Amino acid sequence: MEEWKFPPSYSNDYFPDPKSPYWFRERETMDPAKRDELIVARLRDVMAYAYDHSPFYQRKWDEAGIKAEDIRSLADFEQVPVVHKQEIRDAQAEHPPFGDYLCCPESNIYHIHGTSGTTGRPTAFGISRSDWDAIANNHARIMWGMGLRPGDTVFVGALLSLYMGSWGALIGAERLGCKAFPFGAGAPGMTARAVTWLQMMKPAGFYSTPSYALRLAEVAREEGVDPKAFGIRVMFFSGEPGGSIPSIRDKIQELYGAKVVDSGTMAEMTPWMHAAGSADSEGMLLWQDIVYTEVADPDTHRRVPYGEQGTPIYTHLERTSQPMIRMLSGDLTHWVMDDNPCGRTYPRLPKGIYGRIDDMFQIRGENVYPSAIAEILEGLDGYGGEHRIIISRDGSMDELAVKAEFNQVIAEQGQDAVRSLREKAETALSRVLGVRARVIMVEPETFPRTDFKAQRVVDDRDLYQSLNQKRGG
Repeated sequence: MEEWKFPPSYSNDYFPDPKSPYWFRERETMDPAKRDELIVARLRDVMAYAYDHSPFYQRKWDEAGIKAEDIRSLADFEQVPVVHKQEIRDAQAEHPPFGDYLCCPESNIYHIHGTSGTTGRPTAFGISRSDWDAIANNHARIMWGMGLRPGDTVFVGALLSLYMGSWGALIGAERLGCKAFPFGAGAPGMTARAVTWLQMMKPAGFYSTPSYALRLAEVAREEGVDPKAFGIRVMFFSGEPGGSIPSIRDKIQELYGAKVVDSGTMAEMTPWMHAAGSADSEGMLLWQDIVYTEVADPDTHRRVPYGEQGTPIYTHLERTSQPMIRMLSGDLTHWVMDDNPCGRTYPRLPKGIYGRIDDMFQIRGENVYPSAIAEILEGLDGYGGEHRIIISRDGSMDELAVKAEFNQVIAEQGQDAVRSLREKAETALSRVLGVRARVIMVEPETFPRTDFKAQRVVDDRDLYQSLNQKRGG
């Protein structure tokens, strides 16, 4: 396959035929069975490399009795123990700052990124210069598949700090030969300034979270600007579900008149665009020759058949600094293997990654995902663009309430229109979720907007329990 060896070595002077929809035609359109054979051989290479350079993997695989030479099929690879996020945190706590799964000398580290650490010890990502170069080439290749081309302007509307998404979009655009515009996000008044700059620059490509794209459209309309006037051709998203959820995707496409492409997995797995749609295929393609992805049973960690639901498990095939081998994501998706309109022969996640298993909550025995509620509300005419999901407890029973904004049109029509929208929302939520949901309609602009990932779930069941205990209940 074109340029496919380990460790990877890419020519930064390479570009495909401008008329080709593919960056590497052979790699992207080859027979899947042949690709699987090559992936098995690569998995042995990657495991041997990691074992030779990392005490973490030596210890883990010796305890499991697994060796690289044992891997003769993808089914054999399923016996390799998964890596949990907590293991990574523990390894870095015991062997700071990069953990004993670092497979290169610290002197080779070129970029340092990491997690915010809001839920515990932050995780440090140490990325070598050669890996940074490979990530840029991987992202350029996938962005080519989205329809972006050298000379296009790409507007990066996401935080340029620890967050890996913005940096990956930036270096992909640079390698692709685009005019990269790392605008950023998050500062007060920055969204209004983004409207001005987008009008001036007319970028072909735009990267952010789906929530920010919706917020940007609201601000543009407040400024008297039609978002279609920005002239954006391709909008690609990561960071949260939405880009593959039909009601959200379609709303953004209608607002901007642009093609929406979903992408993204985990910061630990950068190049995170290894799960990304294309100009012609919806959902996310799994670019298996960059990162090998298994959709697996959350309990057994064995692959589920195509058409079924599971959690992604990821393995780097080109990383040499901090390679992740069978990294358990904790996300939820389902995969299919069918004829992709773009001609690529990769498996596909038709609804993208639509939630985390630990984001799921249960109401009266039913599993409920926040992304499912967002999809329902976005599909209702009159929805104002923001909501909060309130989980509470009345006696021994859990209760679900959704506070949802109505838009200005409904506000002008009066209380009958508000009541009708509430009834439609309650009916739709109950039908799809299988559980009764009480809807409370609130005025437009009730909830603050975000420049990053939206946080919409408020679970006060623990509060109820603590108050009950204080009362002696």
